[in-house]
Amino acid sequence: MAQLQGTTDAFRMGTGGGLREDLEDKIWDLFADETWAMTTLPRVPATGTYHEWEKDALESVTNVPQIEGDDLTYSTITAPTRQGNYCQIWQRTFLVSGTLEAVKKAGRAREAARQSIKKMRELKNDIEYTVVRNAGSSAGGSATGRAMGAMESWLGTNFVKSTTTSSYTVTGFSGATVTTPTDGTTTGALAEASLKTALGNCWTQGGNPRIILCNVSQKAAIDAFTGQAVRQVNVARTDTLPILASAGVYVSSFGVHTIVLHRHVRSSIVLCIDPEYWAMAWLRNPFMEQMAKTGDGYKYMLRAEGTLVCRNEKASASIGLLA
Repeated sequence: MAQLQGTTDAFRMGTGGGLREDLEDKIWDLFADETWAMTTLPRVPATGTYHEWEKDALESVTNVPQIEGDDLTYSTITAPTRQGNYCQIWQRTFLVSGTLEAVKKAGRAREAARQSIKKMRELKNDIEYTVVRNAGSSAGGSATGRAMGAMESWLGTNFVKSTTTSSYTVTGFSGATVTTPTDGTTTGALAEASLKTALGNCWTQGGNPRIILCNVSQKAAIDAFTGQAVRQVNVARTDTLPILASAGVYVSSFGVHTIVLHRHVRSSIVLCIDPEYWAMAWLRNPFMEQMAKTGDGYKYMLRAEGTLVCRNEKASASIGLLA
């Protein structure tokens, strides 16, 4: 079969001949964002650029038999320990020309409306990344911004090393600031013994680390733990038995722990978190503001200012798979 001579077809006419484009009226966004801390941790107000709080703990247990009829002696009260973290500013901006807002667009009516949603998600993602990483705190200066101490950097008591010779060290809070941990070279996957040690350390201090935050590589290591249970599930039909290759909950001698897969936790670190002892303090909640117009366009700024509150770092732990 052959095309008849003189046939006008779509191939020859093309868009130059007036054929309309076939474009879906939808934008398929792929958002690799993460908001566990932003969503889960309590929110408290901040009133200054350096937000402070106090922590305390019970004295060590004793077993001193008391003498019958003895006169009382009084112990000296230990004052609570004062700690703090600097409020950090996060920012995203965008500019839309007047022409872009005027023309007909696919997938959105107003570009500014679409960008405001996208940029707010990016801003929240920036904050989440900062919270769970290993940054130290800083007062900043005229040419540098204030920086808050991140979650991993606070855990100076219950950090577990993958090997006895590991150089991974967490100093934690000292002298009004939080120090960035000392790293080494990544050694590999998480061992169940290390996880049990970290959870046990938290429990000994009085914590309940019911959340385990980890990246994809360490989540795979946890999925491979054998434990004491047979991996099975009851279903209505025998021909739909699933392969169970993922662990969502880890039950230890120290409680029930939910495993949270987190994109921003470092691949060499596992965080065992008691969320009761963490919070986000906001000096300025995330907001969007339209800036002054100076040309044929519309300028927008999204900003937030706040810090991470570590109410008592002894309730949580970190595992450093570093040497």
